[in-house]
Amino acid sequence: MIVLGTMTAGAQPRSTPDLPAILMRVGERVQEYYARALSLICLESVSLRQLGTDLSSDGSPMRRLVFELRIGWQPPASGNGPPEASVLRQIVTIDGRPPRPKDKPGCMDPKSVSPEPLAMLLPDQQHEYAFRWAGTTRMNGRVVAMLDYRARATAPAEVRWRDDCVSIELPGQSRGRVWADPATGEVLRLDESLAGTFEFRVPNEYQRRGGAPTMLIERADSSIRYRPVAFRNPDETLMLPASVETLQVIRNSGAPRVRKTQVFSNYRRFVTEGRVLE
Repeated sequence: MIVLGTMTAGAQPRSTPDLPAILMRVGERVQEYYARALSLICLESVSLRQLGTDLSSDGSPMRRLVFELRIGWQPPASGNGPPEASVLRQIVTIDGRPPRPKDKPGCMDPKSVSPEPLAMLLPDQQHEYAFRWAGTTRMNGRVVAMLDYRARATAPAEVRWRDDCVSIELPGQSRGRVWADPATGEVLRLDESLAGTFEFRVPNEYQRRGGAPTMLIERADSSIRYRPVAFRNPDETLMLPASVETLQVIRNSGAPRVRKTQVFSNYRRFVTEGRVLE
C-alpha cells in the first residue's frame, strides 16, 4: 500500500533532525550497555527450521539448542586497538538433552564466539558506516528514529569449508536499519540484509553427486528486537536483546531455505561488592 501525504496551508515544516547528535547519544548508550552487560548472563534458545518454497515452515524444527550466553571483551584480530565486544556461548542442551563428548557443532549453529551486533554503533566505529535519516515511527508506545546504514568499504568475501559445512563472510555487502529512541539513544530494533546476491563455487570434493558446481546466496536477512529488563538490588532497567530472526536462502545448498529463531530469557545480573579491612 502506498500512502501519500501533503502539507496543509497553515502547517509549518518540521525541523531537520540532528543526525550527528542522535548518533552520539546512541553511541554513548551502547557504551553503557556493554559496561553493564559484562555482569549479565542469560539463556539463549535456538530453533532451526527448514522452509518451503513459499517460506512457510515444513514442520518441526530440525535442530533445537540452548546456550548460556554472556558478553565479553576480546582482543582485536589485528592485535591493535581497543578490545572488541563479542557474544560468548556455552552449550547447555541439544534437542532437549545434555551435550555428549562426540557431539559436533551443526553447520548453522551459532558460533561459540561471534561479533556483538551493536558494536558498529560504538563512537569509535561509527565512522566506518554511512548513516542516513529514514524518518520516525512509533514502537512500544514511543516515537523512535529510523536510521539506515551501510558500510563505507567492502572487503573480499571469505568462504571456508569444514566437512560438509560452508561459512561465508561478506564484509561490507549488507545494509541495515536501526530503530532508536532519539532522546535516550536506546536501540529497540536492528535489521540487516544482504545487498544483492552472491555466487561462489563448490570445490569438487564437496559437490554432491549430480549437484550444481556453484551456490547462490539469494537472501540473508536478520532482525533483532530489544526489550526492557528490570533488575533488583540495586534497581536498574536495561534494554536487552529479546529475540533474533534470521532467514537465509541459498540456492543449490543441502538446506536451501532456513529460518533461525533465537530467544533470550532468564537474564541474571551479578553485582560484586568489596570493602577494606583494617
